[in-house]
Amino acid sequence: MASSKKEYVTCTCCPAGCLITVTLDGDKVINVEGYTCPRGKKYAAHEVTNPVRTVTAYIYSSLDLEPVSVKTEKPIPKDKIEEVVDIINSSSIDYPVKIGDTIIENVAGTGIDIIATKNIG
Repeated sequence: MASSKKEYVTCTCCPAGCLITVTLDGDKVINVEGYTCPRGKKYAAHEVTNPVRTVTAYIYSSLDLEPVSVKTEKPIPKDKIEEVVDIINSSSIDYPVKIGDTIIENVAGTGIDIIATKNIG
């Protein structure tokens, strides 16, 4: 398979916002150019082969009380975001809740939990 280049528009690891080019041979990263810090090189290579994101949202109580802010415990695969958001949106919560409490276990089969980011009740 011939090499192809994929530009990663902007690195978000630091304020420099480097434009990074990653060269791939199939799914294998063979070169990374344009970064100014080591974090940028690692970020860009990972972003083109396995992009992940942290999801933040709110879960509401069945009692129409104050919503609880939640997030994924760790970043999830980017292609699972819609499914995770759908699961969060179809969930409700009981009080009290403390920061760090697990609200949804193993969301969308990712092995990652949804946790509370706010104390309520």
